[in-house]
Amino acid sequence: MDAPLLEVSNLSIAFGTHPAVQGISFHIAPGETLGLVGESGSGKSATSLALLRLLPSIAHVTGSIQFAGEELLALPEETMRRHRGRSLAMIFQEPMTALNPVMPIGRQIAEAIEAHHPELPRKAVKDRVIAAMHEVALPDPALRLNDYPHQFSGGQRQRILIAQALVNRPRLLIADEPTTALDVTVQAQILRLLNDLRRTHNLSMLFISHDLAVVAQVADRVAVMHHGQIVEQAPTLQLFRNPQHPYTRRLLASAPTMQTDRTQPLATLK
Repeated sequence: MDAPLLEVSNLSIAFGTHPAVQGISFHIAPGETLGLVGESGSGKSATSLALLRLLPSIAHVTGSIQFAGEELLALPEETMRRHRGRSLAMIFQEPMTALNPVMPIGRQIAEAIEAHHPELPRKAVKDRVIAAMHEVALPDPALRLNDYPHQFSGGQRQRILIAQALVNRPRLLIADEPTTALDVTVQAQILRLLNDLRRTHNLSMLFISHDLAVVAQVADRVAVMHHGQIVEQAPTLQLFRNPQHPYTRRLLASAPTMQTDRTQPLATLK
């Protein structure tokens, strides 16, 4: 078995006196996707931001985050900045807030390249931007470099964020609820795109969602978070067929399927 690309051990996060994450541990192998699921407020997004050390200064983070054998929590900020967007990248929630509304999308993708490859001439940067836009199936990329986020649909804006995250060929992609605001058809397109890019580039991925049906389509393994703790981890099929923890069983029972008895109320998470 390959050594993990990412290994998180006993990670805890507190905001002042309020614990958000309590002693969680998980790993992601090269080319593997781990689904991190749980209801809102369970600590999923705080965990993802901790991996990139993007939490506010009020946050107190302890434990270990090892990436390719390097302890991220011990790195100087300048060294960590070189990792962000290059070795590790993130697709944030809500593309309309993650994208700058007054900057052309070509310039926004170019900034991600220039931050890590300042030596590249302008023509090479432009070529990389167009190639990244083409890879995520944005139509007419060379003609739309100077368009603004509001001129694209919701699904296209999500593709722009994916292009921005992957343009420097990171080894680990953190996808935080990347399909939440999309309709079902566009959601399926984005999931297919992520799966294709993962296979093409041997990409490892932490896929964060509250939607179990979405996670089932992309994850090799699933970790279930509840009140800041990981209560269960298992291969995806095993977890869906034979959940062990009571919370996991309630989480699965709260989502309707084709076999759900419509005469009975869905299970609640309380």
